[in-house]
Amino acid sequence: MRITQSMLSSNSLRNLSESYRRMGQYQDQLATGKKITKPSDDPVVAMKGMFYRSGLTEVEQYKRNLSELYLWMENSEAGIEQANNGLQRVRELTVQGKNGSLSPSDREAVAREIEQIKLDLVQVANTKVSGRYIFHGTDTDHPPVPVENPPTVANNLTNPAINNYKVEVSPGVSLRANINPANLFNQELFDVVQGIQAALENDNPADLDDLLNRLDKTMDNLSSERAELGARYNRLEVIDTRLGYQEVMATRVLSDNEDADIERVIMDLKTQESVHRAALGVGARILQPTLLDFLR
Repeated sequence: MRITQSMLSSNSLRNLSESYRRMGQYQDQLATGKKITKPSDDPVVAMKGMFYRSGLTEVEQYKRNLSELYLWMENSEAGIEQANNGLQRVRELTVQGKNGSLSPSDREAVAREIEQIKLDLVQVANTKVSGRYIFHGTDTDHPPVPVENPPTVANNLTNPAINNYKVEVSPGVSLRANINPANLFNQELFDVVQGIQAALENDNPADLDDLLNRLDKTMDNLSSERAELGARYNRLEVIDTRLGYQEVMATRVLSDNEDADIERVIMDLKTQESVHRAALGVGARILQPTLLDFLR
């Protein structure tokens, strides 16, 4: 086959265009830090990248869900702690009120302090976090104690259906965020405190023995709920640690699939530049002769 000058020119231009394309590809990798800039560059890398990124996004969403659980549980713990301190003080005042040496005015003063603790317990029961009542189960839009004096709890507080405020923490696994409303700020708690206040106001210390026993049972329920919350919090920390490992692994896999090896890209670019210069030199020599060169 006869090789013409036109064929040499076309082949040279095609090879130079391919060389430019490769240098442009390496420059894009350096600029973006990624192996590809569009799916057509490498469909396999693009397809795997979509899968890996979906997995990483899922893990990040679960970590955001954990933040909501931490918010609920930590505020619940703080509320239980405050309520427990208040009830401990009520118990101390109740024992003090049983003392026969106290005068009616002394018992009235004790009753006023218990009344303030009672109102504080109502405020704790109606704690809101991010605009939601955290001690009313799934009924987060309504306060668990709508009537403050005397305290009257919501009608649905003992309904087991509302004890189910759950947040998904991994595929198919949800963790309950709320405290059981029926076992914490229930009507019995407020009735006992209200009864102690009334017994002291009426100077009737004989009623305090039975009220003191009911108060102890209420505090035991409070401690049980606190222990159950602590167990769920420990599980939450374990899940958080596992999701942290999963996030690191998902990020690493995604990086291995998409991120360019910068050192290698720089070396490949320098090599391609050298090849390109050589191709330009060879092309210049091949296309150098003109008609005047043959006439000489």
